[in-house]
Formats: sequence, C-alpha cells, structure tokens
Amino acid sequence: MSELNGLSTLEQALSELEGRVASLREARSAYPGDLESTLDASLAELDTASELLGTALAELRKSSRRPGGRDGAAQREQKLMRQVFRSFPVPVIIMDSGGVVRRINNETSRLLGSPAGYLVGRPFPLLVDVSRRAAFRSHMSAVLRTGQPASFRTRLAHQGRAHTVQLVLTRLTMPGEPQEMIAVVALPVEVQLSERPSGRIELSDPALLMAAARRQELLARMGRLLLDVDSLRQPVALSRSARLLAAETADWVIIDVIRTGPLIRTAVVGPQDQPVGDLVRRIERLDPAQTPIVTQVMENGSGAVKEMVEDETVLGRLPDGTPVLRAVGAGSLLCAPIQTDEGVRGAITLLRMGEREPFTLADLGVMEELGVQMGQALRAQRVFQDRSEAADALRASVVPTSLPDIPGFEAAAIYHSGSGSSSVGAEFYDVFPVRDGWGFVIGGACGRGEEAAAVSALVRNGMRVLSAWESDPGEVIRKVNQALIMQGSGMFVMALAGFARARAPGRRILLASAGHHPAALVQPDGTVRFAAGGGVPLGIDDQAEMSAEELSLTPGETLVFYSDGLVSSRDRHGEPYGGERLTEVLSRCVGQSPATVVKTIEEDRNAFSEGRSYDEIVVLALRAK
Repeated sequence: MSELNGLSTLEQALSELEGRVASLREARSAYPGDLESTLDASLAELDTASELLGTALAELRKSSRRPGGRDGAAQREQKLMRQVFRSFPVPVIIMDSGGVVRRINNETSRLLGSPAGYLVGRPFPLLVDVSRRAAFRSHMSAVLRTGQPASFRTRLAHQGRAHTVQLVLTRLTMPGEPQEMIAVVALPVEVQLSERPSGRIELSDPALLMAAARRQELLARMGRLLLDVDSLRQPVALSRSARLLAAETADWVIIDVIRTGPLIRTAVVGPQDQPVGDLVRRIERLDPAQTPIVTQVMENGSGAVKEMVEDETVLGRLPDGTPVLRAVGAGSLLCAPIQTDEGVRGAITLLRMGEREPFTLADLGVMEELGVQMGQALRAQRVFQDRSEAADALRASVVPTSLPDIPGFEAAAIYHSGSGSSSVGAEFYDVFPVRDGWGFVIGGACGRGEEAAAVSALVRNGMRVLSAWESDPGEVIRKVNQALIMQGSGMFVMALAGFARARAPGRRILLASAGHHPAALVQPDGTVRFAAGGGVPLGIDDQAEMSAEELSLTPGETLVFYSDGLVSSRDRHGEPYGGERLTEVLSRCVGQSPATVVKTIEEDRNAFSEGRSYDEIVVLALRAK
C-alpha cells in the first residue's frame, strides 16, 4: 500500500470509529439499564483507537525520516496528521516524561470542559483521582521504561465533573522532541455531575448575577457572625467563621492566626458528611509556619488561588510524609490573608475536592474582603476583652468575692451586673469588720461605666477605712461625703451603712442612710416594715444631714437591703417592680434562711421582667440567729 493510500485508509478508519463511538454514546443514553454491553463495546473501540493512534504515529515517524527533497510532501503529511490528531473522536493527551500536558485534541477539551490553552503546561496526574495518582505515576514510569502499553482505570476530576475513564498509555517518540513522550487515550466509562452548580460561569447575565449575589450574601452573613456579642466575649469568632465557610463554599477550611506570639493553627473544619475526625486532628497539630502557601501569603500580604493543585506539598506534609493536599483529596486551593491595621495577622485557606468546580479569582476577591473583616473582628475582640478585664477589676473593687462569717448573724447576697450599654456598673456592697463588731454598706453612684464604678469604689473603700476609727456609721458617711465633694467628680452616690455591735445587748444595728432605699425588716409573724432610709445622697452638699436609725433584731428576724435596680426593674408593659411587690415576696419568706430569701427575690424579679435586667441588682440579707 502506498503512503497516500495508507493515509486515506487511516482517515476512513477514523471516520468509521467516530461513527461507532457516537452510536455507543446514544446507546448509553437510550438504554441506561444495559450499560455492561455498552461498556464492553466501548473498551473494544478503545483498543481500535489505540491501534489507529499507533498507525498515525508510525506514519508521522516515517515522514520525519524522508529525504530533504520531499520536504513539501512531508510538511503536508504532518499537517494532515495534526488535523487527524485534533479531530480524533476519542480524547487523546500527549504528555512529556514528567506528566506535563504538551498537546490535547478537541475531544479532550470537550470532555474536560477546558480549552487546550488552559490545560497545556499543567501536570496531567493532578486530574487523576487523588487515591490513584501514585499508581498512575507508576504506570507512566513503566511505559517509559519498557515501551509496553498499559491500561489503567481511574477518575478524572475537572470543572465540577468527575469522569470515570479507561486510560491507555503508549510510549512514543515525536519528531523534534528531545525526550520520549506518552500518548494517553481516554474512553469515558461514566460521567458524574457535581451536586453543586459550576463556579466557572461562562453563562448568561442572570447566572453571573446569581453568583455575585451568593458572594454578597456570604459577606453579609460573615459580618453578622463576626459582630455577634458572643463572638466578641469569647474566642469563638474564627471557629464559627470556619464552619460557615465549610458549609457554604469549601470542603476544608483552615485558619491560622497570630495572637500574642507565633502563628498558631486556630481552626480546621473538614467535610461534615465524611469520617475525617482523625485527619482533622493531625492537620490541627501541624505547624502553620512550615506551610509554604501560608508563609507566602503572610509575607506578600496578598492572596493566592490555584485552580488546579500542581504542587501537593504547598500545604505541608503530615507526620508520615503524606502531602496534606493528597490526604484530603484537594483539587483546588485558595489562601487569603487576615488583615488588620497592624498588618497581616493570619491566613484563611480553603480547599475543594477534586470533583468540585475550582476556585476562581472572584472567589479570591471575596475571601480577601472576608480576611479584612476577620482582622477587624480580631482587633475588636482584643479591645473588648481588654475592657472586659478592666471591668472585672473595677467590679472586684465594688463587690466582695465572698461574705465573711458574722457572729450572731447569717448573711447572703446576690449581685447581677445587668445588660445595659456598659458592662461596668456602679452598684456596690460590702461586709467588713469594725471595732467591736461588723459593718455593712450598700449603695450606688448615679450612672454606669468606668467613671461611675471608680466613684463607687472610692465610697466603698472609704467607708471600710473610716469604719476602723469611727463607731457611728453616720459619721463615716458624713466624712466620705466631704471627701467625695473635694474630689469634684460631679457624681452623687446613694448609700446605706450599718454597724452591728457584738458587745451591745441583743442584736442592735445602727443604720445611716444617704438618699438610699430603706432596709426591709421581715418579722416572724410575716409583717414587713421598712426602716427610715432617705437622706441626701453623697456628693451634693458637704453639710447635708444623714438619716440615722437604730434597730434591734430578735432571733428569726431578717434585715434585707436592696439596690435601686431591683425596685426599678420593669416588665414588658413598662411597669416597675416596686416596693409593694417586694413586700409581698418578703412576707412569704418568714423563717427562711438569708440564702433562700435572696434567691426567692431573684426568681420573682426574673419572672416579673421575663429575664430582662438593664440595671444592676444587689440584695443583701442579714438574719439574727
């Protein structure tokens, strides 16, 4: 047979093969229940395609060895062979000895959904299912070494599709190429569509708008999550963010952050529908500073997106040497910096499995914006925690950690800080030893916040100090009042102080009030009467008179002190809790211990206001033994 006849025969054989392959595709669609016979026939056609490819390559080699006088004919034949390669009815990929794609035909582009310009120059093994990549490389090496063709079944994952294919690998030598190549013929056995819509949108304007809307919705949801009060109070913002991203846009999410020391791994979230708990823990234990892609993003301050994972080691290796990307089956990767005013403070890494659509530059833009939001949230959390620590220190200066044992009395107290705009309130109480007995005080500055708490701390500590020399609570309050006016704070303080003398007959208590609510005395018969109370608040007039009274408690009687926040609590209709309701509650507490009394008041107030508490609430109860 002449060369021309040989090429004509090849063209005819290719045309017939193309027709048979088209018929098999129709049969697969028309008779889905009879796939076995279709598959057998498809594998037979794959053998035919491999033989035809071998014939075409032989013709190409012969043309390259022809004398120079026939260069024109050789060039025409090579052009014809290139045309044959492009129009071959089954996918054909030409790789170099390293597995890098050098050429693909039109059918390969159709199968994988990418043009030749996108795939050429990329490692073909990265399209192979991660669990079979090592085996695929072994087949490649064997074909190059022995020259014997190899058949290999696997999945190719790309552009949101997973293709189960039968690959035939053949060694070949191409004219003009210094190294041997490998021709890969791929016959699809099964195609699995991704459950999620493709992220590579080359569709209509509505599709573009929907994709943009989904990204904006993700930004909005992340903003709400990061600004949540719980996210500021506790270090949960990043872990919650990781779970949201894993649910919405990625299969794996890894967050690394610098807090007060080196870069630490803060969150690792994997697919919720897969048993990956052990793998998550192993990735959590890795040092993020040894992760190339994270280090690169941290140093450059800009994100990186890899639509196809070419280097499996960019996310580091597990202790056994396995690349992290291979262990999780990643097909594409995205890493964005977490930015603050102080610079880059961390990185967010997203991974998608090989069968899902790859990340794009649009996804990177969204994640870089989220990285800025996370940086702002970290800064806000740090400021919030610093203020919270300061608030705790101030609160410790106005509220005792525990009540001491008071001879002749039982004591109990409750304190709630409230939920107003400031986490620091101004109510205070204290119980402390004085000469020949014990002193107690309750009160509160007008206002909230650090300044009000500082004034309350001044009054509380001043009363404690002066009570070491003064035997009259009224004199103590008078001197504290003068000191407060000298400070010039501009705030006034309501206060109620009492001294219980151990050597006095009975359970005698001296009370002095500066504009405070009167104490309530619960008697054994259920009667509730109130002390005088009243007077002028501290900080208004240095000559103001204080209200004074002396009580004598008999065994079983309970003296109850309470803050303005209790009686001014309101229900959903705006009605105040008030003194009358407090009286009714106390009348039911006859014979109860102080701990039971304060708990009963607390529960009744919570029921009244349905758990809402804007102002601080303090209740202190003393019962004569």
